[in-house]
Amino acid sequence: MTSSNAHSKLLQALRRRGPRAIVAGTVGVAGSFAVAGFTRNFVVAPVNSWVVNTTPGVIVTASIQTLGTLGDTLAFAFSVGLTAFVLALVAAAGDAFGDRFGGTVGAVMATYFVGWGVTAVLVRAPFFALGVAVPMAVAVGLGRRFPVRPTPDRGRRRVVVATASLLGFLGLSSVIGLRLVRPESSLLTALPAAERKEINDRLDEARAQSLDVAGLEGLTTPVEDFYEIDIDAINPNLNASEWRLRVTGAVEQTATFSYGDLTDMAPEHRFVTLRCVGEPLNGTLMDNALWTGVPVSAVLEQARPTDEATHVMLRAADDYFEEFPIEALSDGFLAYGMNGQVLPRKHGYPVRALIPGHWGEINVKWLTEIEFLEGEQEGYWEKRGWHGTGPVSTVAKLHAVNHRPDGSIQVGGHAYAGVRGIQAVEVSVDGGETWNRARLSESLPDADVWRQWAYEYRADSPHEVVVRAIDGTGTVQTAVESPPFPRGATGWVRRRVEPRR
Repeated sequence: MTSSNAHSKLLQALRRRGPRAIVAGTVGVAGSFAVAGFTRNFVVAPVNSWVVNTTPGVIVTASIQTLGTLGDTLAFAFSVGLTAFVLALVAAAGDAFGDRFGGTVGAVMATYFVGWGVTAVLVRAPFFALGVAVPMAVAVGLGRRFPVRPTPDRGRRRVVVATASLLGFLGLSSVIGLRLVRPESSLLTALPAAERKEINDRLDEARAQSLDVAGLEGLTTPVEDFYEIDIDAINPNLNASEWRLRVTGAVEQTATFSYGDLTDMAPEHRFVTLRCVGEPLNGTLMDNALWTGVPVSAVLEQARPTDEATHVMLRAADDYFEEFPIEALSDGFLAYGMNGQVLPRKHGYPVRALIPGHWGEINVKWLTEIEFLEGEQEGYWEKRGWHGTGPVSTVAKLHAVNHRPDGSIQVGGHAYAGVRGIQAVEVSVDGGETWNRARLSESLPDADVWRQWAYEYRADSPHEVVVRAIDGTGTVQTAVESPPFPRGATGWVRRRVEPRR
């Protein structure tokens, strides 16, 4: 056979099988979503994990700094396309098998078994692999039985019917898949009356202490607005009754705790602020909530770390891991509630860790293991060049600029310095030449929390507003500017303000 003949036959095969294979790969992804939803059993989940974990750290860092959370969306979209492409190759192979052995029946059977096998290996769940295999096999069979040929009338009708059927299947799969995530109930219904009253009283206290500044978030962030940063687009969907927390490593004895073990302990309620190490200086990835749970010390009493333990590694159900010095764990918290609700899935259900005063990356969600180490190791982000396991840096943010009816200008924001607390916020309306003290919200009762600030003044010409915080030790926030990578952004927030015309 000449090379031209071989090339011609290859093109013919692609024209014949290509559309069927693409449709089969697409419905395979949709079928998987219909039976698994946004869970780890969705066929895209392991592909997305592979994409995230194999992307070089320099690319991840560039994506975080230039695209922010949009980078995660694009990575997931790429993973969906890659998964559909792989499944399309499986369908094309099954189709080719049918040409040689068994015709349409052979193609359907080959597509089904290979599609099922590949998916079962990826998601490690044979049942959920059926959501891929069945639609793919049906798509190949129908494509062979009713091929779309370029005849004027018949071809157009089949294209319309095929397109409508595909879109209908994709829509139905989306609706079904979105209903599969485990619902989140209210923590208030599960606690005694005394606990319910304490939670409500503390949330009411935070609302009462919040400054009345238009455009400025209150002292407590609503659960639905609390920032979310994860390594995967698809979060673990764990069952609390099956969840276990293991305490391992350099301990006198390994200990294991169930969800019931933790919730049976006397609960505590703490306001804790979290800030992402990768956010811009005046970014919005900093929020505060009232968390319900138990101190880490309550579970360490049974395991008892040895004298040789110097560091701690926290591990999660999504294969995330972070390490930090053992001293930081002394006031750690295991949270299973957030603002009076059961901890939402996206924030770590059933249990997450809170390490006071430290960057958000070590407050591990979906916590499954606390491992004590006899030496330092690198965590997930440290392997990618970041160094966000230390205490959070001091920051005053400027998020509200209001022109008031009396002609004055009001500026406001939040200030945070971890467990050091905020002593004062200073505002300059002349680019940093002179400074004035801003009004501060009353301190919430816990140590690791932000405060609001506000300042009112008058100005008749354009000017630059600069803000800086002074922490509880009397240390002024550094003016040295640095980007988020690798240890978090520093510097003073500056913003040009125009007077009302």
